[in-house]
Amino acid sequence: MNSKDIPMVPNRKASLPTVYGDTPSFLGVPVLDYRKPAAGYDVMIAGVPWEGTVTWGSFTGCELAPRSIRHASARYGGFLPEYEIDLFDHLTLGDIGDIPVHPNDPAETMRNVHAAMQRVYRNQSIPFVLGGDHSFTPEIIRALADGEEGKIGVIHLDAHLDNAKSFGSDQFARCGPIHRISQIPQVRKESIVHLGIRGPRNSPTQYEYAQSMGARVITTREVRERGMSAVTEEAIRIAHHETRHVFVTICSDCIDAGYNPGGPADFNGLLPSELLPALHQIGASGISGLDYVEVYPGQDPQGYSSHLAAWAMIYALSGMAQRKRDRPGPDR
Repeated sequence: MNSKDIPMVPNRKASLPTVYGDTPSFLGVPVLDYRKPAAGYDVMIAGVPWEGTVTWGSFTGCELAPRSIRHASARYGGFLPEYEIDLFDHLTLGDIGDIPVHPNDPAETMRNVHAAMQRVYRNQSIPFVLGGDHSFTPEIIRALADGEEGKIGVIHLDAHLDNAKSFGSDQFARCGPIHRISQIPQVRKESIVHLGIRGPRNSPTQYEYAQSMGARVITTREVRERGMSAVTEEAIRIAHHETRHVFVTICSDCIDAGYNPGGPADFNGLLPSELLPALHQIGASGISGLDYVEVYPGQDPQGYSSHLAAWAMIYALSGMAQRKRDRPGPDR
């Protein structure tokens, strides 16, 4: 199959490599062994089919999202005409499948994520990770930080600040990853940017905590007043200031509920027409990893949120491809 013909190939899904069952690899890239990934891959796709404590109502089932996002990706190739670039011309991608989770042991699951991400980074590859809930993101950043003297910035796209210090007895709750991330010594707190924050599911305590650590909070009100391109440029500048690496973490509810049926009912959010160019812009600035979390396939029978997640990753990858095309050489 000629990759330049993708995605207009009959029965393409049936001919793609599978990571398990009938689930194709992301964009049909080669499947690798997560325990010993092969060298020479710029980016490695991984899934974390994990759901921990349910923090609100019946919003459950995000452990099914890595599968649904991979199935959605079978529809797409790597060419974006609006940027005149095919990401596969410049990046080599592999899919290491899903990281083992232990439904009854969150701590073991987090250790598994950390260990798998260590292998990816030691392989000189960059992880793009499909969640799952938001609780495992700190483990990716801890792996990036291992043995690293340089500082790390974080761009966090979300409706919510997600910096709760606790949620009952669960130390790994999905509402607290940014708190855990901020405790990693290599993370520069002043280079944490929350982008897309809005709505009545945020608390004054969390807002004050973000301000106290020096994080930048960009609400959707500011996005509308200044424009997405301008606030994205500021987010990039802050995240890269005095840092060596930038990690991007995306919760599906950064997107307005009208475009995100597989996510929470959070309105007044970012539009796809704002998110996707921003991710291309962020990818082109140089990043050391990305995850996309909190997609709930069970409430989204048409899979629109899974398709949007695939698009988001493609746009970020295309930005990375543009950077590699324009700036050849090592860049992690």
